[in-house]
Amino acid sequence: MKRISDRVDRMAQSAAILVDQKVRELTAAGRDIVGLGSGEPDFDTPDNIKQAAIDAIWAGKTKYTAVDGIAHLKSAIVEKFQRENGLTFKTSQISVGAGGKQIIANAFAATLNPGDQVIIPAPYWVTYPDSAKVWGGEPVIVSCPQSQGFKMLPDQLEAAITERTTWLIINSPSNPSGATYDAGKLRALADILLRHPQVNIMTDDIYEHIIFDDRPFATIGNVAPELADRILIVNGVSKTYCMTGWRIGYGAGPEDIIRAMAKVQGQTTTHPASISQYASIEALNGDQQFIGKNVAAYQRRRDFVVAELNAAEGIDCRMPEGAFYVYPSCAGVIGKTAPNGTVIETDEDFALALLESEGVAIVHGAAFGLSPHFRITTAAADEKLAEACKRIRRYCAALT
Repeated sequence: MKRISDRVDRMAQSAAILVDQKVRELTAAGRDIVGLGSGEPDFDTPDNIKQAAIDAIWAGKTKYTAVDGIAHLKSAIVEKFQRENGLTFKTSQISVGAGGKQIIANAFAATLNPGDQVIIPAPYWVTYPDSAKVWGGEPVIVSCPQSQGFKMLPDQLEAAITERTTWLIINSPSNPSGATYDAGKLRALADILLRHPQVNIMTDDIYEHIIFDDRPFATIGNVAPELADRILIVNGVSKTYCMTGWRIGYGAGPEDIIRAMAKVQGQTTTHPASISQYASIEALNGDQQFIGKNVAAYQRRRDFVVAELNAAEGIDCRMPEGAFYVYPSCAGVIGKTAPNGTVIETDEDFALALLESEGVAIVHGAAFGLSPHFRITTAAADEKLAEACKRIRRYCAALT
């Protein structure tokens, strides 16, 4: 008798999480490993946010809360959208969950029927296709190569839409590529979407503050307000506020979808942790000055890593426009042979061989739907990045 459901069998495990687990195992075994697979800030949560959590504990705010977020946090989110994005929402259009990942899962659970299609530009965050699959959706992957800046073109979107298309996912700045859509590129996609009223838009804006070279941030709700009743914005405190472990994400969108998402959450986790919610109010309302300092550090690290990787034989690294990753091509090493006789046939081969030979942990590009590439996080200490790049250059130079 089969014990595991078909929908779970359809899911893949997160490649980034598997890499992190491997790093922990190898480190515990005594290996000198430079782990660059994790997608989280290396900076600590700011003290004012920690203090807000401590104050909430001592104030006894440790009981059940409203299913999809306390009123004060929802109000802070509404104010954030008005202040930072010029978007107007009511608190009834806000849903708070245990991380952006839960917001995405709730949205798919609330809206997808078997066979509904979800358009996902590749490279993509590893969760998108598998979250769609588990709720009966059919991912439609659109390849967006490095030659077009890892961004979906309007004609690609038009070609991918069918009568069964339910969602388009936009992630800008992007994990893993750092690609960032400006207002003009979003407008071009919006013009296509206006002709297809059955398509909802999920815009994952989690990296909105981590954007480089003085680029303005654009989100499709600003660019195309006429699509407002079809847009779900996904965001959270994890990346901007260095709060990955606090597990607070939020969504803003049409009231009927938000209500349905709350219904799903009410039968799963009930609500996100009360203390994390109070800490998130302080994150959104408190001092924001540290954000610019962190972004400056990420940009400096980006510049260093891109230059170092482009100096490695067989590696071609495009300059990311945002987020804290680089997504280089390793096409130039495919087919080469390592000193131990291993032939590098795929980007996964390259990642595994690099970990075995040099102790550098990266995530292979196939996990993100576009090969031959690999992802490195630049949210790491300067000396760690320098050591990793030195090892990568050494390894590439040894290939024949």
